[in-house]
Formats: sequence, C-alpha cells, structure tokens
Amino acid sequence: MKNELLTKSEKPAEDAMRLHPFYRGKVQIMAKCAVRDISDFAIWYTPGVAAPCRDIQAHPEMVWEHTNRGNTIAVVSDGTRVLGLGDIGPEAGLPVMEGKSLLFKYLGGVDAMPICLGTKDPDVFIETVKLLEPCVGGINLEDIAQPKCFRILDTLRAKMNIPVWHDDQQGTATVLLAGLINALKIVGKELGKIKIAMIGFGAANVATYRLLKACGADPGGIVICDSKGTLYPGRHDIEEKQAEFVDKWRACNETNAERIVGGPAEAMRGADVMIAFSKPGPGTVKPEWVAGMAKDAIVFPCANPVPEIWPWEAKEAGARIVGTGRSDFPNQLNNSLGFPGIFRGVLDIRAKTITDEMALAAAHELARCAEERGIHEDNIAPTMDEWQVFPREAVATAMKAQEQGITLLKKTREELFADAERAIRNARESVQLLMKEGLIPTPPAT
Repeated sequence: MKNELLTKSEKPAEDAMRLHPFYRGKVQIMAKCAVRDISDFAIWYTPGVAAPCRDIQAHPEMVWEHTNRGNTIAVVSDGTRVLGLGDIGPEAGLPVMEGKSLLFKYLGGVDAMPICLGTKDPDVFIETVKLLEPCVGGINLEDIAQPKCFRILDTLRAKMNIPVWHDDQQGTATVLLAGLINALKIVGKELGKIKIAMIGFGAANVATYRLLKACGADPGGIVICDSKGTLYPGRHDIEEKQAEFVDKWRACNETNAERIVGGPAEAMRGADVMIAFSKPGPGTVKPEWVAGMAKDAIVFPCANPVPEIWPWEAKEAGARIVGTGRSDFPNQLNNSLGFPGIFRGVLDIRAKTITDEMALAAAHELARCAEERGIHEDNIAPTMDEWQVFPREAVATAMKAQEQGITLLKKTREELFADAERAIRNARESVQLLMKEGLIPTPPAT
C-alpha cells in the first residue's frame, strides 16, 4: 500500500514533464468582445477607441468601465522562493506563475498576468510593481524569499490604491484556518484551549500565527520552532535582528508560555495540533514526534511539493487527522481554495485592500461550505471541484469589505453572488467548449 501511494505521489511530476512542453504554457489572451467582421476593429481600435480614451482622460474612474482593468490582476514573483525549490530564478518560476494564473481564471473567473521580475532587489521590485497599477485591479505577490517578502507586501499595501496580497502568507493561512476549524469540530476541541506546534516560521506560518490569534487561539499555547529551535525571549540571535525580523521577535515574546527550549520534537510534545511550513520532506517531521503529541492529534505538514512527513506515516504514528497542500492526498489545504474566490469578491466590489478580517470571513465560509455537505476525518475542507464554494467565498469576502467601509462599490449579497457565479461559470464553460471543439487539444495518451 505504501509503495502504491508513493508511486501515485510521483505521477504529477511525470505528467507535468510530458504535458508542459506539449502545450507550451497554460494560459493565453483571448478576445472577450464580439468580432462580427473586420469592420468591428474600427470600434475596438482606431478610430473608435479614441472616444473611451478621452473619456478616461477626463474622468479617470471610467477606466473601470471601458477596460478589463477591473477583472485583471498581476501575479508577480522574483523566483527567490518557488514552492519548496528555493531560489531558482524568474525563468524557472514562470511555470508556477502561469499555473497560478490558470487557477485564478478557472476557479475565480479572474484574468491574471504571470510576471516574473529579473531582480532580487526589493526596492526595484517595489517600484516595478507600483508602475503596474494603472492597468490592473490587484496584485498577487508570489514566491518571494523572506524577510524581504514582508517589507515588499507592507510597503506596496501602503503605497498602492489597489489590493496587494501575498498568497504565500495570507492565502495559505486562510485555507489552513478553514481546515483547522473543521478538524477541531471533529475531534471535539476548542481553538482557545489547545496547544499548537508550528514548525517553520516563514511567510506562511507568520500569517497563520496572526490569523490564529485573531480567531481566538491563545498565543501562550503556541510553540513555534524555526531552523535554530523554539522561539522564546531568550533567542538573542533574533533579538539582535529584531528590526529585520519584526514578526519573529514579536512571536518570541508572545508565544511559548512554558518557555520550552529545543527543536521540533520538544515543540510537538503534547501538542494537539502541528502546523508545518518548513523544509520539504519526508523526514523533516519524524513519526516519533507525532507519536508524542496529544490524543486525537491534528497534523498539517504543508510543505510543497513534498510534505514534511507522508500522511500515512503520520497516521501510523497516531495522528487522527492529517492535511497537506497536495491534491493527491485527502484533506488538501492548498491556497488554491482561497485566492480565486477572495480576489473575485475583491474585484467585484472594488475593495481598496484585503484585510485580515476579510481573510477570516473567507476562512469561516470555506469551513461552513464543507460542514454543510458533511465533514469527516479525511474530508475537512472543500475541494477545488466544488465550484460553488468560490462564489460563496467571494460574497463573504466582499460583504466583510463593505462592512469595513473599504470599497468603491456597494452591492447586495444577491448581486455579489450573481456576479461571481456568472464570471466563474463563464470561465469554466469556456475551457470546456474549447476542449470540445478541439481548440485546446486533448493531451496525448501515456
């Protein structure tokens, strides 16, 4: 059985190497306007296009009406921390950004441009992204090394008038929280009364920690472990660089009330929940560490492309519920469940930013969607093929944004759902139609 699961886990990589060169990319630009005959180009281009140009010049807000800016975002990376592969460069990171753009379109009806920048300088990165603002409705930051990813996000959020979102932080944390909400219901434990071990404290777990606190978790019951050991006030290496590692030093002083010193084994001992965004495994998290956790333990090894421990190993060691970031195992806790619906809602309401409160609203709606259709140990979160989840998530996000007074438009819940459903249905059915007509060729048989 283990060998069968291991073979299954290797197949996506084999298929990817076969099919990426077959299609030479995953996204393309398609027309969305009618072209009845060649004379229509007089409307869509010169001379007719001058009229909407003049209208936008006189009334800048009309750019949202005359162009696709309101449904366009940029997926921007420098390729310095791609999945679990590390600093592989902008060219090597492009397949990931294309894949992200495909998910944005198919799951959220959002037009996303994959952009990999040829710089590692955070200041150049920031200035370049700022220059994109006139033509996009939002920015999705992706696969940027820490600690610069935090400064890039904070700076761009402060300087831009459109939503800027770092999916490795906010998106990952949102979906993981949704899964944890339902997992705790299954095991009968309360978030505010449990012990949580967090292995790794990069972009994903920094945001997860922030959302956990906002959702009611007790910081004192959280033990965080980075590559050098557990966090606590005695970590002078972090204290000396606290201006650079602001979030990590704050966590040193807020968490680990018992002042546990050690590594992952000590952090996980007696824990009810383990959340890992660390070095891809297997072997990063050992079965004996899982065995030392509390009864009915929840284990989320979420490194990509390979989790820190294989799910079956965690189960054999005593974990009751296991979730990973992969679609080929039960309980996928992948940010693909979050960003398409969240951005759909953000764009439909023209929100100025994406707040933690909006992310929490999305997380609770995701958890609710799964609970309504039934949850169990191997099914704690929605799956990507439950497409109605995404318009519901969009509505939850947009309604919270309106409640916070950070939107340019106001819509009812019913209007938001209709808009989101229409956009997502159009995207999905367009792909199916193109496949049916052979315009997207069928993949060759293995």
